[in-house]
Amino acid sequence: MATPVERVNEIRSRRFEFPAPGPNAVGRLAEVSPEGCVVHLERDSAPRLLWYGEDILRFKLPAGTRVIYPKPTIPGLKDRKAGIRYAIAHPEEMEPLEALLKPGMRVTICIDDISLPLPKFRRPDIRQEMLEILLELLAAHGVEDFHIVIVTTYHRRMEPHEIIWQVGRRIFDAYYPHQLYNMDADGPGNMVEIGTTELGEKVRLFRRIAESDLVIYCNVNLVPMDGGSKSLGVGAADYAGLKANHTPATIQACNSYFDHRQSPLTASADRINAVIDRTLKVFHIESAVNNAMFDPRLAFFIKNEDRWNAYDRACYETVRAALARLPRPLKRKVLFSIPSCYETTAIYAGETHAVHEKILAYCYAQYCVPVEGQSDVMLVGVPFIMPYNVNSILNPILVHCLVLGYIFNMYRYMPLVKRNGVLIMTHPLYADFDPRHHPSYIEFFYRLLAETKDPYELEREYEAEFADDPDYRRIFRFGHGYHGVHPFFMWYWGQNGRHHLGKVIVVGAEDPRAAERLGWEAAATLEEALEMAKSHVGRTPTISHLKVPPIQMADVLGEPESV
Repeated sequence: MATPVERVNEIRSRRFEFPAPGPNAVGRLAEVSPEGCVVHLERDSAPRLLWYGEDILRFKLPAGTRVIYPKPTIPGLKDRKAGIRYAIAHPEEMEPLEALLKPGMRVTICIDDISLPLPKFRRPDIRQEMLEILLELLAAHGVEDFHIVIVTTYHRRMEPHEIIWQVGRRIFDAYYPHQLYNMDADGPGNMVEIGTTELGEKVRLFRRIAESDLVIYCNVNLVPMDGGSKSLGVGAADYAGLKANHTPATIQACNSYFDHRQSPLTASADRINAVIDRTLKVFHIESAVNNAMFDPRLAFFIKNEDRWNAYDRACYETVRAALARLPRPLKRKVLFSIPSCYETTAIYAGETHAVHEKILAYCYAQYCVPVEGQSDVMLVGVPFIMPYNVNSILNPILVHCLVLGYIFNMYRYMPLVKRNGVLIMTHPLYADFDPRHHPSYIEFFYRLLAETKDPYELEREYEAEFADDPDYRRIFRFGHGYHGVHPFFMWYWGQNGRHHLGKVIVVGAEDPRAAERLGWEAAATLEEALEMAKSHVGRTPTISHLKVPPIQMADVLGEPESV
């Protein structure tokens, strides 16, 4: 009999071929061409649009710069509810959900929190539709003991208005807060240790989940790191469980944590999930989305600027000027209020890995653009949003996590930038913090980073202090703050980017001291930043500009190089 690791490897070795379009997946329609996504600029090429926090700007880039644009948008399912029903009636390597439901059983439905997707879905959110179908099935089979748990681990608790947007008013009114609630990973007696992996990693779960006859996980895959083993093994863990993989050593060893075949983070989650699967009955429902972050009428956000027409130029100028006139808090409020236009491209249900591998195929089909070779310099515009600042401020620690963590890792095979190369970003990098959502970040930034930037020293000397701090724990449990230890994880999350790069330069930093505290350099203009980069990599650098958002990834081909 195959071991859990052998089982996962066997599933991953299967070659996935997109089938004909069906009720639950768009199939071969996902095979969109990357032709035209890689553009090399000429001397007379138009300026490029880059995000600058809550603003958008245009910059003239040097001739020869390689710009990587997102792939064309995969069409979405015509009837999402029909896709959900089909998936749970035709699961992957499990019995249909109806066959698993029995009167008197204890069922827990888990849903992702506010960090997915970015920005939020238009209503109805797919999780609302999943819940409506699941609740009908539970009622039809006499299941009365059920809870809906928002799986937050050490993220902040969602507020009622945020939950209503996600699950709908009817479900909220019927079940909140007794059967629909945020997970509390620090509550007395709330966590259970169900075992350890072969490497001694503790497997700890929220008690309600661990003591259920059936767990149903409703997942949205925005990036390839989402879903699969990570859903419960990380999402439903506490501090002792997260210590298995939320470490600088684990992240530094990842050759992109968005490439599940090269990620020790994924490998750790897989080992943990093997213990979960031996202990619990888990039925996964996973979904993939396309890259339609913006309204199609605002195509200028992702369009090659050399192909802008008069309408695109007018839209850009209107949006740019409108944002420029608003104070920053109002900009955030406006930007966060605008939902995405994402559509669902695939829904699969059943056994964890069998489901996840199919969903990953749709993620990679939408995001991955093949490019030849690495560059000396990587250039990115940094937007206003990332998973941990929804309806809040993108503080310097989160900018660090977004750029050196998420954006740097948007590749497969090898990084877009050479080892010891330079990353240039455009962002105002203001030293503003939200004390309601990110209280411990303030102390981390001003006290700890003044003493050391070394993630291993931070982990060794200070992490436990912040994890156990009673005030931070109280705010986490009864307020809406991220856990006291959360900024440590955000610092670690950028470790492979920080370890790989030779220099990081911020264009337009309003507080150069914030850049210095992060270990970065500041430049007033892009031209100045490029001169600073040349002093490190040579006078004729190769430059790649990864156009984000929306989310995309570079499949970097060739041999790895160093500066």
